[in-house]
Amino acid sequence: MIDTTFHTFTEDLRQRLQRPLPGEAAHQKMASSNRYMMTVKPNERTRRSAVLICFYPYRNLIYVPLILRPQYDGVHAGQMAFPGGRMERVDENLTRTALREAQEEVGIRVSDVTVLGLLTELYIPPSNFFVQPVVGVLPYRPDFYPDPHEVEAVVEVSLDSLLDETIVGSSQIEIRGVQIDAPFYQIEGQRVWGATAMMISELLMVLNA
Repeated sequence: MIDTTFHTFTEDLRQRLQRPLPGEAAHQKMASSNRYMMTVKPNERTRRSAVLICFYPYRNLIYVPLILRPQYDGVHAGQMAFPGGRMERVDENLTRTALREAQEEVGIRVSDVTVLGLLTELYIPPSNFFVQPVVGVLPYRPDFYPDPHEVEAVVEVSLDSLLDETIVGSSQIEIRGVQIDAPFYQIEGQRVWGATAMMISELLMVLNA
């Protein structure tokens, strides 16, 4: 049953990703209050990066992995994210960046990933990065091998839980001494906010269209 359901989900999502994307309208729903007050704009030092949003079937449900970043001296320390990272010279495009980074960070076998399409590229002012979300599927639940330098934990999230509207919340958080209002998704005991929440917002809008 799950094979049929997952195949239907895959083909439906592939088609939806070919249509015009909601982009900024979806991003604004989960954008923190400081995002549009930041003076940093894309410039000659802006770098490119990509993340992989990879669905797979498991126990009659559909899942997608998120990662918890370790604590370190950086703007994204301790945050929930999709596997991904900066584009390197070896990458012929950003899709390749997403696949390579997912393999390096959590051990996903990229040769088994089928890429369905892209979400809207998103600018992240604190790190001066453009990030390209790449959407793909695996036909099985992968064995995860998280890189301890990059990943504190892998969090497997069911599609059903993502679609549950009660996981949406908002709170004030302090970022480098500044209080901001931050919408979030409450997922597996973690608050997912910032750029990752904005990507999830667009993904859900695509799925619910």
